Amino acid sequence: MIRSFRRFQNLAKVIGESKIVTSIAAQNQFGHDESPHPFPLLPKAVITPESKSDVVEIVNWCSENKVSIIPYGTGSGLEGGVIALNDNSVTVDMSKMNEIMFVSEEDLYCVVQPGVTREQLNEHLRATGLFFPVDPGANASLGGMAATSASGTSAVRFGTMKENVINMEVVLPSGEILHTSGDGRSFRKSSAGLNLTELFVGSEGTLGMITQLTLRLHPQPEATVAAVCQFDSVSDAVMSAVQALQYNIPLAKVELLDSRSIQAVNAYSKTALAEKPTLFLEFQGSESAIAEQREMFADIAEENGSISWKQADTLEERNSLWKARHSLWFAFLSQAGNLDGEGWRGYSTDVCVPISKLDEMIKAAEKIMEGTYAEGIFAFLGHVGDGNFHIFIPVNDETFSELKEISHKVGLAALELGGTCTGEHGVGLGKQQLMAIERGDVAVDLMKTIKKSIDEKNLMNPGKVIPF
Repeated sequence: MIRSFRRFQNLAKVIGESKIVTSIAAQNQFGHDESPHPFPLLPKAVITPESKSDVVEIVNWCSENKVSIIPYGTGSGLEGGVIALNDNSVTVDMSKMNEIMFVSEEDLYCVVQPGVTREQLNEHLRATGLFFPVDPGANASLGGMAATSASGTSAVRFGTMKENVINMEVVLPSGEILHTSGDGRSFRKSSAGLNLTELFVGSEGTLGMITQLTLRLHPQPEATVAAVCQFDSVSDAVMSAVQALQYNIPLAKVELLDSRSIQAVNAYSKTALAEKPTLFLEFQGSESAIAEQREMFADIAEENGSISWKQADTLEERNSLWKARHSLWFAFLSQAGNLDGEGWRGYSTDVCVPISKLDEMIKAAEKIMEGTYAEGIFAFLGHVGDGNFHIFIPVNDETFSELKEISHKVGLAALELGGTCTGEHGVGLGKQQLMAIERGDVAVDLMKTIKKSIDEKNLMNPGKVIPF
Protein backbone atom coordinates (compact mmCIF):
# COMPACT_ATOMS: atom_id res chain seq x y z
CA MET A 1 0.00 0.00 0.00
CA ILE A 2 2.85 2.39 0.82
CA ARG A 3 4.48 1.67 -2.51
CA SER A 4 1.23 2.24 -4.44
CA PHE A 5 0.67 5.51 -2.60
CA ARG A 6 4.07 6.94 -3.56
CA ARG A 7 3.05 7.79 -7.11
CA PHE A 8 0.31 10.07 -5.69
CA GLN A 9 2.59 11.96 -3.28
CA ASN A 10 2.82 15.11 -5.40
CA LEU A 11 -0.97 15.28 -5.65
CA ALA A 12 -1.29 14.52 -1.93
CA LYS A 13 0.91 17.50 -1.11
CA VAL A 14 -1.61 19.76 -2.86
CA ILE A 15 -4.99 18.31 -1.85
CA GLY A 16 -4.03 16.43 1.32
CA GLU A 17 -3.08 12.81 1.99
CA SER A 18 -6.39 12.00 3.67
CA LYS A 19 -8.22 12.47 0.36
CA ILE A 20 -6.31 9.69 -1.41
CA VAL A 21 -6.83 6.03 -0.48
CA THR A 22 -5.01 3.16 -2.18
CA SER A 23 -6.19 0.21 -0.09
CA ILE A 24 -7.54 -2.91 -1.80
CA ALA A 25 -10.76 -2.55 0.19
CA ALA A 26 -11.39 0.94 -1.21
CA GLN A 27 -10.47 -0.16 -4.73
CA ASN A 28 -12.98 -3.00 -4.54
CA GLN A 29 -15.71 -0.86 -3.00
CA PHE A 30 -15.48 1.85 -5.66
CA GLY A 31 -14.47 -0.34 -8.58
CA HIS A 32 -17.97 -1.33 -9.62
CA ASP A 33 -21.64 -0.33 -9.59
CA GLU A 34 -24.87 -2.34 -9.31
CA SER A 35 -24.40 -3.85 -12.77
CA PRO A 36 -23.42 -7.52 -13.34
CA HIS A 37 -20.49 -6.55 -15.57
CA PRO A 38 -17.23 -8.13 -14.35
CA PHE A 39 -14.55 -5.80 -13.02
CA PRO A 40 -11.18 -7.60 -13.25
CA LEU A 41 -9.32 -4.27 -13.18
CA LEU A 42 -9.51 -1.92 -10.23
CA PRO A 43 -8.68 1.77 -9.84
CA LYS A 44 -5.22 2.46 -8.47
CA ALA A 45 -6.67 4.89 -5.95
CA VAL A 46 -9.91 6.39 -4.72
CA ILE A 47 -9.65 10.16 -4.48
CA THR A 48 -12.29 12.17 -2.60
CA PRO A 49 -12.25 15.90 -3.42
CA GLU A 50 -13.96 18.38 -1.15
CA SER A 51 -13.92 21.44 -3.42
CA LYS A 52 -13.77 22.61 -7.01
CA SER A 53 -10.09 23.45 -6.58
CA ASP A 54 -9.43 19.86 -5.47
CA VAL A 55 -11.09 18.60 -8.66
CA VAL A 56 -8.99 20.94 -10.81
CA GLU A 57 -5.81 19.68 -9.12
CA ILE A 58 -6.87 16.05 -9.60
CA VAL A 59 -7.68 16.58 -13.28
CA ASN A 60 -4.42 18.44 -13.92
CA TRP A 61 -2.36 15.76 -12.14
CA CYS A 62 -4.10 12.98 -14.07
CA SER A 63 -3.56 14.81 -17.34
CA GLU A 64 0.15 15.29 -16.63
CA ASN A 65 0.56 11.64 -15.63
CA LYS A 66 -1.83 10.18 -18.26
CA VAL A 67 -4.05 8.59 -15.62
CA SER A 68 -7.69 7.85 -16.47
CA ILE A 69 -10.41 9.49 -14.38
CA ILE A 70 -13.63 7.70 -13.39
CA PRO A 71 -16.21 9.95 -11.65
CA TYR A 72 -18.25 8.17 -8.96
CA GLY A 73 -21.58 9.24 -7.45
CA THR A 74 -23.31 6.65 -5.26
CA GLY A 75 -22.56 3.56 -7.35
CA SER A 76 -26.21 2.91 -8.17
CA GLY A 77 -25.62 2.67 -11.94
CA LEU A 78 -26.65 -0.44 -13.85
CA GLU A 79 -24.48 -0.44 -16.98
CA GLY A 80 -20.93 -0.57 -15.64
CA GLY A 81 -20.28 3.14 -15.99
CA VAL A 82 -17.72 3.26 -13.13
CA ILE A 83 -15.72 0.14 -13.98
CA ALA A 84 -12.03 0.62 -14.79
CA LEU A 85 -11.09 -0.56 -18.29
CA ASN A 86 -7.34 -0.09 -17.95
CA ASP A 87 -4.83 -0.61 -15.15
CA ASN A 88 -3.97 3.07 -14.87
CA SER A 89 -7.18 4.64 -13.55
CA VAL A 90 -8.35 6.47 -10.46
CA THR A 91 -11.89 6.72 -9.15
CA VAL A 92 -12.97 10.19 -8.03
CA ASP A 93 -15.62 9.87 -5.32
CA MET A 94 -17.76 13.02 -5.29
CA SER A 95 -19.69 12.22 -2.10
CA LYS A 96 -18.02 14.89 0.06
CA MET A 97 -18.91 17.67 -2.36
CA ASN A 98 -22.42 17.66 -0.91
CA GLU A 99 -23.26 21.28 -0.11
CA ILE A 100 -26.58 22.89 -1.02
CA MET A 101 -25.16 26.27 -1.92
CA PHE A 102 -28.17 28.43 -2.72
CA VAL A 103 -31.95 28.24 -3.04
CA SER A 104 -33.97 30.92 -4.82
CA GLU A 105 -37.58 30.58 -3.68
CA GLU A 106 -38.61 33.48 -5.92
CA ASP A 107 -37.06 32.16 -9.13
CA LEU A 108 -37.58 28.45 -8.42
CA TYR A 109 -34.03 27.15 -8.68
CA CYS A 110 -31.18 25.97 -6.52
CA VAL A 111 -27.42 25.56 -6.81
CA VAL A 112 -25.89 22.36 -5.42
CA GLN A 113 -22.66 20.42 -5.46
CA PRO A 114 -22.72 17.07 -7.29
CA GLY A 115 -22.59 14.87 -4.20
CA VAL A 116 -25.93 16.17 -2.87
CA THR A 117 -28.51 13.39 -3.04
CA ARG A 118 -32.10 13.70 -4.17
CA GLU A 119 -33.49 12.98 -0.70
CA GLN A 120 -31.05 15.40 0.95
CA LEU A 121 -32.15 18.22 -1.35
CA ASN A 122 -35.86 17.62 -0.87
CA GLU A 123 -35.48 17.43 2.91
CA HIS A 124 -33.68 20.80 2.78
CA LEU A 125 -36.45 22.26 0.61
CA ARG A 126 -39.32 20.98 2.74
CA ALA A 127 -39.97 24.27 4.55
CA THR A 128 -39.75 26.37 1.38
CA GLY A 129 -42.81 24.93 -0.33
CA LEU A 130 -40.62 23.74 -3.23
CA PHE A 131 -39.27 20.36 -4.31
CA PHE A 132 -37.04 18.72 -6.88
CA PRO A 133 -39.14 16.22 -8.83
CA VAL A 134 -36.78 13.83 -10.64
CA ASP A 135 -37.05 10.51 -8.80
CA PRO A 136 -35.17 7.51 -10.23
CA GLY A 137 -36.29 5.29 -7.38
CA ALA A 138 -32.93 5.40 -5.60
CA ASN A 139 -31.33 8.04 -3.40
CA ALA A 140 -28.81 8.82 -6.12
CA SER A 141 -26.48 11.81 -6.20
CA LEU A 142 -27.64 14.72 -8.31
CA GLY A 143 -24.32 14.80 -10.15
CA GLY A 144 -24.71 11.14 -11.05
CA MET A 145 -28.32 11.72 -12.08
CA ALA A 146 -27.22 14.49 -14.42
CA ALA A 147 -24.36 12.40 -15.79
CA THR A 148 -26.74 9.57 -16.75
CA SER A 149 -29.73 11.79 -17.64
CA ALA A 150 -31.87 10.06 -15.02
CA SER A 151 -35.63 10.24 -14.91
CA GLY A 152 -38.10 8.00 -13.05
CA THR A 153 -41.49 8.05 -11.44
CA SER A 154 -42.29 11.76 -11.94
CA ALA A 155 -41.02 12.18 -15.50
CA VAL A 156 -44.53 11.99 -16.95
CA ARG A 157 -45.34 15.32 -15.25
CA PHE A 158 -42.03 17.08 -14.63
CA GLY A 159 -39.64 15.69 -17.22
CA THR A 160 -36.18 14.15 -16.86
CA MET A 161 -32.88 15.63 -15.74
CA LYS A 162 -32.50 17.22 -19.18
CA GLU A 163 -35.56 19.36 -18.50
CA ASN A 164 -34.53 20.20 -14.94
CA VAL A 165 -30.83 21.07 -15.21
CA ILE A 166 -30.42 24.78 -15.97
CA ASN A 167 -26.65 25.13 -15.73
CA MET A 168 -23.59 23.09 -14.80
CA GLU A 169 -20.09 23.90 -13.73
CA VAL A 170 -17.71 21.35 -15.26
CA VAL A 171 -13.96 20.87 -14.94
CA LEU A 172 -12.79 19.92 -18.43
CA PRO A 173 -9.90 17.50 -19.09
CA SER A 174 -7.73 20.55 -19.73
CA GLY A 175 -8.35 21.77 -16.17
CA GLU A 176 -10.41 24.68 -17.47
CA ILE A 177 -13.76 25.44 -15.83
CA LEU A 178 -16.83 25.52 -18.04
CA HIS A 179 -20.22 26.96 -17.08
CA THR A 180 -22.50 25.33 -19.62
CA SER A 181 -25.04 28.20 -19.62
CA GLY A 182 -22.62 30.95 -18.54
CA ASP A 183 -21.17 31.78 -15.13
CA GLY A 184 -23.96 32.47 -12.61
CA ARG A 185 -26.77 32.13 -15.16
CA SER A 186 -30.08 30.69 -13.96
CA PHE A 187 -32.54 31.65 -16.71
CA ARG A 188 -35.39 29.32 -17.62
CA LYS A 189 -34.78 29.45 -21.36
CA SER A 190 -32.24 30.75 -23.84
CA SER A 191 -31.57 30.72 -27.59
CA ALA A 192 -27.96 31.89 -27.21
CA GLY A 193 -25.69 29.44 -28.96
CA LEU A 194 -25.34 25.66 -28.73
CA ASN A 195 -26.99 23.86 -25.82
CA LEU A 196 -23.89 22.84 -23.89
CA THR A 197 -25.90 21.88 -20.81
CA GLU A 198 -27.64 19.07 -22.65
CA LEU A 199 -24.33 18.03 -24.17
CA PHE A 200 -23.02 17.25 -20.70
CA VAL A 201 -26.28 15.86 -19.28
CA GLY A 202 -26.07 12.17 -20.15
CA SER A 203 -22.36 12.21 -21.03
CA GLU A 204 -21.62 9.78 -18.17
CA GLY A 205 -18.36 11.40 -17.12
CA THR A 206 -16.76 11.10 -20.56
CA LEU A 207 -16.37 14.85 -21.17
CA GLY A 208 -15.59 16.38 -17.79
CA MET A 209 -16.16 16.42 -14.02
CA ILE A 210 -19.36 18.09 -12.78
CA THR A 211 -18.63 20.29 -9.77
CA GLN A 212 -21.87 22.30 -9.49
CA LEU A 213 -25.44 22.13 -10.79
CA THR A 214 -28.19 24.71 -11.08
CA LEU A 215 -31.51 22.88 -10.92
CA ARG A 216 -35.10 23.81 -11.64
CA LEU A 217 -37.44 23.55 -8.64
CA HIS A 218 -41.20 23.20 -8.56
CA PRO A 219 -43.91 24.28 -6.08
CA GLN A 220 -45.20 21.58 -3.79
CA PRO A 221 -48.79 20.83 -4.78
CA GLU A 222 -51.76 21.96 -2.70
CA ALA A 223 -52.86 18.35 -2.28
CA THR A 224 -51.60 14.91 -3.27
CA VAL A 225 -53.43 11.59 -3.45
CA ALA A 226 -51.90 8.24 -4.31
CA ALA A 227 -53.67 5.09 -5.41
CA VAL A 228 -53.17 1.57 -6.71
CA CYS A 229 -55.33 0.18 -9.48
CA GLN A 230 -55.12 -3.51 -10.37
CA PHE A 231 -55.93 -5.47 -13.53
CA ASP A 232 -56.01 -9.02 -14.79
CA SER A 233 -53.47 -8.32 -17.53
CA VAL A 234 -50.49 -6.08 -18.20
CA SER A 235 -52.11 -5.01 -21.47
CA ASP A 236 -55.20 -3.68 -19.67
CA ALA A 237 -53.02 -1.71 -17.25
CA VAL A 238 -50.87 -0.26 -20.04
CA MET A 239 -53.92 0.70 -22.08
CA SER A 240 -55.41 2.55 -19.09
CA ALA A 241 -52.24 4.59 -18.60
CA VAL A 242 -51.91 5.37 -22.31
CA GLN A 243 -55.54 6.45 -22.63
CA ALA A 244 -55.27 8.63 -19.51
CA LEU A 245 -52.43 10.53 -21.14
CA GLN A 246 -54.27 10.76 -24.44
CA TYR A 247 -57.20 12.32 -22.56
CA ASN A 248 -54.74 14.79 -21.02
CA ILE A 249 -55.24 13.71 -17.40
CA PRO A 250 -52.27 15.41 -15.66
CA LEU A 251 -50.93 12.37 -13.81
CA ALA A 252 -48.09 13.22 -11.45
CA LYS A 253 -46.85 9.63 -11.35
CA VAL A 254 -47.90 6.40 -13.03
CA GLU A 255 -45.92 3.20 -12.51
CA LEU A 256 -46.67 -0.32 -13.72
CA LEU A 257 -45.62 -3.37 -11.70
CA ASP A 258 -46.39 -6.81 -13.07
CA SER A 259 -47.57 -9.70 -10.89
CA ARG A 260 -44.02 -10.94 -10.19
CA SER A 261 -42.99 -7.47 -9.05
CA ILE A 262 -45.98 -7.32 -6.72
CA GLN A 263 -45.08 -10.74 -5.36
CA ALA A 264 -41.56 -9.49 -4.60
CA VAL A 265 -42.85 -6.29 -2.99
CA ASN A 266 -45.29 -8.21 -0.78
CA ALA A 267 -42.57 -10.56 0.43
CA TYR A 268 -40.03 -7.81 1.09
CA SER A 269 -42.18 -4.91 2.35
CA LYS A 270 -44.88 -7.02 4.07
CA THR A 271 -47.63 -5.51 1.93
CA ALA A 272 -50.74 -7.48 1.02
CA LEU A 273 -51.51 -6.43 -2.55
CA ALA A 274 -53.16 -8.94 -4.83
CA GLU A 275 -50.51 -10.44 -7.11
CA LYS A 276 -51.91 -8.80 -10.23
CA PRO A 277 -50.55 -6.23 -12.72
CA THR A 278 -50.78 -2.97 -10.80
CA LEU A 279 -50.63 0.74 -11.57
CA PHE A 280 -49.20 2.95 -8.82
CA LEU A 281 -50.69 6.42 -9.36
CA GLU A 282 -50.32 9.88 -7.92
CA PHE A 283 -52.59 12.87 -8.53
CA GLN A 284 -51.61 16.43 -7.56
CA GLY A 285 -53.30 19.83 -7.55
CA SER A 286 -56.27 21.37 -5.79
CA GLU A 287 -58.69 19.02 -4.06
CA SER A 288 -61.33 19.66 -6.72
CA ALA A 289 -58.83 19.04 -9.54
CA ILE A 290 -57.69 15.81 -7.93
CA ALA A 291 -61.29 14.63 -7.54
CA GLU A 292 -61.86 15.25 -11.24
CA GLN A 293 -58.63 13.50 -12.23
CA ARG A 294 -59.46 10.46 -10.12
CA GLU A 295 -62.96 10.18 -11.53
CA MET A 296 -61.71 10.42 -15.12
CA PHE A 297 -59.00 7.84 -14.54
CA ALA A 298 -61.37 5.48 -12.72
CA ASP A 299 -63.74 5.58 -15.70
CA ILE A 300 -60.91 4.73 -18.09
CA ALA A 301 -59.63 1.94 -15.85
CA GLU A 302 -63.10 0.47 -15.50
CA GLU A 303 -63.53 0.39 -19.26
CA ASN A 304 -60.24 -1.55 -19.42
CA GLY A 305 -61.34 -4.12 -16.86
CA SER A 306 -59.82 -2.87 -13.61
CA ILE A 307 -60.53 -5.24 -10.75
CA SER A 308 -59.65 -3.11 -7.71
CA TRP A 309 -58.85 0.42 -6.59
CA LYS A 310 -57.19 1.45 -3.35
CA GLN A 311 -56.59 5.07 -2.45
CA ALA A 312 -54.03 6.58 -0.08
CA ASP A 313 -55.19 9.99 1.16
CA THR A 314 -52.93 10.65 4.14
CA LEU A 315 -49.21 11.39 3.95
CA GLU A 316 -48.47 8.29 6.02
CA GLU A 317 -50.49 6.04 3.69
CA ARG A 318 -48.94 7.62 0.61
CA ASN A 319 -45.40 7.29 1.94
CA SER A 320 -46.04 3.64 2.83
CA LEU A 321 -47.32 2.95 -0.66
CA TRP A 322 -44.39 4.57 -2.47
CA LYS A 323 -41.88 3.12 -0.01
CA ALA A 324 -43.08 -0.31 -1.09
CA ARG A 325 -42.65 0.69 -4.75
CA HIS A 326 -39.18 2.13 -4.16
CA SER A 327 -38.10 -1.03 -2.34
CA LEU A 328 -38.68 -3.10 -5.49
CA TRP A 329 -34.99 -3.28 -6.40
CA PHE A 330 -34.09 -4.61 -2.96
CA ALA A 331 -37.12 -6.92 -3.04
CA PHE A 332 -35.92 -8.31 -6.34
CA LEU A 333 -32.36 -8.76 -5.03
CA SER A 334 -33.79 -10.67 -2.08
CA GLN A 335 -35.66 -13.01 -4.40
CA ALA A 336 -32.60 -13.50 -6.61
CA GLY A 337 -30.65 -14.57 -3.53
CA ASN A 338 -33.13 -17.38 -2.94
CA LEU A 339 -32.63 -19.04 -6.35
CA ASP A 340 -30.86 -22.38 -6.64
CA GLY A 341 -27.20 -22.11 -7.47
CA GLU A 342 -24.36 -19.77 -6.55
CA GLY A 343 -23.73 -16.04 -6.92
CA TRP A 344 -27.14 -14.81 -8.05
CA ARG A 345 -27.48 -11.03 -8.19
CA GLY A 346 -29.80 -8.55 -9.82
CA TYR A 347 -29.79 -6.76 -13.16
CA SER A 348 -32.24 -4.34 -14.69
CA THR A 349 -32.25 -3.33 -18.34
CA ASP A 350 -34.41 -0.48 -19.60
CA VAL A 351 -35.80 0.69 -22.93
CA CYS A 352 -38.20 3.44 -23.93
CA VAL A 353 -40.71 3.46 -26.80
CA PRO A 354 -43.53 5.74 -27.96
CA ILE A 355 -46.38 5.18 -25.50
CA SER A 356 -48.66 3.84 -28.24
CA LYS A 357 -46.10 1.03 -28.77
CA LEU A 358 -45.61 0.20 -25.10
CA ASP A 359 -47.97 -2.78 -24.96
CA GLU A 360 -46.40 -4.21 -28.12
CA MET A 361 -42.93 -3.71 -26.65
CA ILE A 362 -43.77 -5.50 -23.41
CA LYS A 363 -45.22 -8.43 -25.35
CA ALA A 364 -42.06 -8.53 -27.48
CA ALA A 365 -39.90 -8.62 -24.35
CA GLU A 366 -41.98 -11.46 -22.89
CA LYS A 367 -41.49 -13.37 -26.15
CA ILE A 368 -37.73 -12.84 -25.99
CA MET A 369 -37.65 -14.38 -22.51
CA GLU A 370 -39.31 -17.61 -23.68
CA GLY A 371 -36.91 -20.53 -23.72
CA THR A 372 -34.15 -18.61 -21.90
CA TYR A 373 -32.89 -19.18 -18.38
CA ALA A 374 -34.81 -16.03 -17.38
CA GLU A 375 -38.23 -17.40 -18.32
CA GLY A 376 -40.47 -17.34 -15.28
CA ILE A 377 -38.07 -15.42 -13.03
CA PHE A 378 -38.03 -11.96 -14.64
CA ALA A 379 -40.27 -9.05 -13.65
CA PHE A 380 -41.44 -5.77 -15.17
CA LEU A 381 -41.48 -2.23 -13.82
CA GLY A 382 -42.67 0.50 -16.14
CA HIS A 383 -42.65 4.29 -15.98
CA VAL A 384 -45.53 3.83 -18.38
CA GLY A 385 -46.37 7.52 -18.58
CA ASP A 386 -43.38 8.11 -20.86
CA GLY A 387 -43.03 4.69 -22.48
CA ASN A 388 -40.04 3.67 -20.34
CA PHE A 389 -39.91 0.29 -18.64
CA HIS A 390 -37.41 -1.97 -16.89
CA ILE A 391 -36.96 -5.71 -16.84
CA PHE A 392 -35.52 -7.17 -13.65
CA ILE A 393 -33.53 -10.33 -14.41
CA PRO A 394 -31.43 -12.37 -11.95
CA VAL A 395 -27.96 -13.24 -13.19
CA ASN A 396 -24.86 -15.10 -12.08
CA ASP A 397 -21.53 -15.85 -13.72
CA GLU A 398 -22.93 -18.85 -15.59
CA THR A 399 -25.84 -16.89 -17.10
CA PHE A 400 -24.11 -13.56 -17.77
CA SER A 401 -23.41 -14.19 -21.47
CA GLU A 402 -27.03 -15.23 -22.07
CA LEU A 403 -28.21 -12.18 -20.15
CA LYS A 404 -26.24 -9.95 -22.52
CA GLU A 405 -27.98 -11.59 -25.49
CA ILE A 406 -31.38 -11.07 -23.88
CA SER A 407 -30.68 -7.42 -23.12
CA HIS A 408 -29.43 -6.85 -26.68
CA LYS A 409 -32.53 -8.43 -28.21
CA VAL A 410 -34.80 -6.33 -26.00
CA GLY A 411 -32.91 -3.22 -27.09
CA LEU A 412 -33.22 -4.16 -30.76
CA ALA A 413 -36.96 -4.72 -30.33
CA ALA A 414 -37.30 -1.22 -28.87
CA LEU A 415 -35.37 0.27 -31.80
CA GLU A 416 -37.63 -1.53 -34.28
CA LEU A 417 -40.61 0.17 -32.62
CA GLY A 418 -39.07 3.63 -32.96
CA GLY A 419 -37.75 3.73 -29.41
CA THR A 420 -34.40 3.97 -27.66
CA CYS A 421 -32.16 1.31 -26.13
CA THR A 422 -32.11 3.15 -22.80
CA GLY A 423 -34.53 5.65 -21.31
CA GLU A 424 -32.59 6.44 -18.16
CA HIS A 425 -29.94 3.86 -17.21
CA GLY A 426 -27.47 5.17 -19.74
CA VAL A 427 -25.11 3.43 -22.17
CA GLY A 428 -22.04 2.70 -20.01
CA LEU A 429 -20.37 -0.53 -21.06
CA GLY A 430 -23.45 -2.54 -21.86
CA LYS A 431 -25.26 -0.68 -24.63
CA GLN A 432 -22.64 0.88 -26.88
CA GLN A 433 -23.48 -1.38 -29.83
CA LEU A 434 -27.18 -0.63 -29.47
CA MET A 435 -26.51 3.09 -29.23
CA ALA A 436 -24.49 2.95 -32.46
CA ILE A 437 -27.38 1.20 -34.24
CA GLU A 438 -29.87 3.69 -32.80
CA ARG A 439 -27.98 6.85 -33.67
CA GLY A 440 -26.28 5.82 -36.90
CA ASP A 441 -22.72 6.21 -38.19
CA VAL A 442 -22.87 9.97 -38.79
CA ALA A 443 -24.06 10.69 -35.25
CA VAL A 444 -21.55 8.32 -33.65
CA ASP A 445 -18.69 9.81 -35.67
CA LEU A 446 -19.76 13.28 -34.53
CA MET A 447 -19.80 12.09 -30.91
CA LYS A 448 -16.26 10.75 -31.36
CA THR A 449 -15.18 14.10 -32.81
CA ILE A 450 -16.68 15.99 -29.86
CA LYS A 451 -15.10 13.57 -27.37
CA LYS A 452 -11.67 13.90 -29.00
CA SER A 453 -11.84 17.69 -29.21
CA ILE A 454 -12.68 17.98 -25.49
CA ASP A 455 -10.66 15.01 -24.19
CA GLU A 456 -7.73 14.64 -26.55
CA LYS A 457 -5.88 12.20 -24.26
CA ASN A 458 -9.00 10.06 -23.69
CA LEU A 459 -8.69 10.28 -19.91
CA MET A 460 -12.31 10.94 -18.91
CA ASN A 461 -14.03 7.62 -18.19
CA PRO A 462 -12.52 6.00 -21.28
CA GLY A 463 -14.34 3.17 -23.03
CA LYS A 464 -17.80 4.25 -21.88
CA VAL A 465 -20.65 5.48 -24.08
CA ILE A 466 -18.56 6.78 -27.00
CA PRO A 467 -16.00 4.50 -28.68
CA PHE A 468 -12.78 6.54 -28.98
